[in-house]
Amino acid sequence: MGTSDTSDSPGSGSPEGGTHGGALLPLTGFTVGVTAARRRDELVALLTRRGARVVEAPTLRILPLEDDLALRRATELCLQAPLDYVVATTGVGWRGWMSAADGWGRGAELAAACRDAVVLTRGPKATGAVRASGLDETWSPGSEATDELLTWLLARPLDGRRVAVQEHGIPLTAFAAALRERGAEVISVPVYRWAPPEDPAPVRRLVEQTARRELHALTFTSAPAITAFLATAAADGLDGPVLEALRGEILSVCVGPVCARPLVEAGIPVVWPDRGRLGSLVRTLTEVLPARSRQTLRVADRELVLQGSALLVDGESYWLSPKGATLLRALAENPGWVLSRAELLRRAWADSDADEHAVEAAIARLRQSLGRHSDLVRTVPKRGYRLAAV
Repeated sequence: MGTSDTSDSPGSGSPEGGTHGGALLPLTGFTVGVTAARRRDELVALLTRRGARVVEAPTLRILPLEDDLALRRATELCLQAPLDYVVATTGVGWRGWMSAADGWGRGAELAAACRDAVVLTRGPKATGAVRASGLDETWSPGSEATDELLTWLLARPLDGRRVAVQEHGIPLTAFAAALRERGAEVISVPVYRWAPPEDPAPVRRLVEQTARRELHALTFTSAPAITAFLATAAADGLDGPVLEALRGEILSVCVGPVCARPLVEAGIPVVWPDRGRLGSLVRTLTEVLPARSRQTLRVADRELVLQGSALLVDGESYWLSPKGATLLRALAENPGWVLSRAELLRRAWADSDADEHAVEAAIARLRQSLGRHSDLVRTVPKRGYRLAAV
C-alpha cells in the first residue's frame, strides 16, 4: 500500500521516480491522504500511477452483511405487507440488499415487492443499481440530495403508507421521523453499517500530518468518513490546527456534493467532480492541485520546476522534506535575492519555538536531498541564503 515519508530526515541525494519522458507526472511531489475503506486499493493505485505519495488511513470500516440480523429483520418486515414507496439511497447499498436477500432465498419476493411500489433513487449510482436489478425508478432528484427525496414524499398522502428506506452506513433518523409524523409506516433498511477502524493509529497519524501541513490534499468518498476524521481531530485536541490547514494549504477533494456536506458546513473549501466516480475524483485532483503549487523558473541556465515537495531539474525529480520544500519555495520567489535566517525561520517555523540553528540544519538537509544540484542553494556569509541566479 502507499506510504508517505514526510519527515525532515535527509534524503539520499539521488533522483527518484515521478517522471515520464523527462516531465513530471501530474501528481509528483504531492502527498495525498486517502480516508476511504471501500475500494481503497483502486483509489491508491490511481493516485500512485500519477506520481503521488499516498497516506492510507481509513477513518471507518464497513461491517459485513453476512449474518446481519438487523438487515434480515428489516427485509422480512418489508415482505409482510405491500410496500407503497421504496427509497434507494446508494448503488452499493441497494446491490448489497438485493444480494443479501438472494442469499436468504428471498430475493425474488423482495424484487416483486419493490416492483409493485413507487421506487425513488438518490442519484445516478442508485438509479443504475435499481435498473440493474430489473426495476424502474419513478423519480430521482438531479441534486442527489436526500432532502429533495423527502420533499417529494411529503408532497404525497402518507397516512397509512408503507415506506422502505434503504440506508447506507448511517441511520436516516430525521428522514424517517418526518415521514412518521405524516402517518407513514417507515421500515429502515440498514445496509453496510459503519464502525470505527480496528486500528485507530493510522487515522490519528493522518490528523497529525494534516495539522502539521505535511499533506497537500485529502480525499473523501463518504460524508461519514469526513465526520469520523473531524471527530478524531477533536478528540486529539487538534481540531483547530486541522480546520485551519483545510481552510488554507491542504486541498479537500470529495467524490460529490453529498459527501462534501460536512466540510462545507465547517466552512472548508471543497472541490468535487461532475460525476461521482473515483476516476473523476482523481482527474479533478490532478487538474486542481498542480495549478495551486507548480512553479517554473530559470536559475543558473537551468529550468527548475517546483511542484508540491518535488523539484524537477534536467528531467530528474527530487523529493524534498516538507521543510525543505518550504525553504526552497521561499528562495525561489526571487532567485539571487538573499533571505536571512530570521526570515526563513519566520517562513517555515511560524508556529514553533525553533531558532536559527534549525534553519542551518534544514538547509544542510535540503542540499543533501538535491544531490548533485546542491549548488543551487548558496550561502551568503553573515547574511543568509540565496538561490543561484543566472
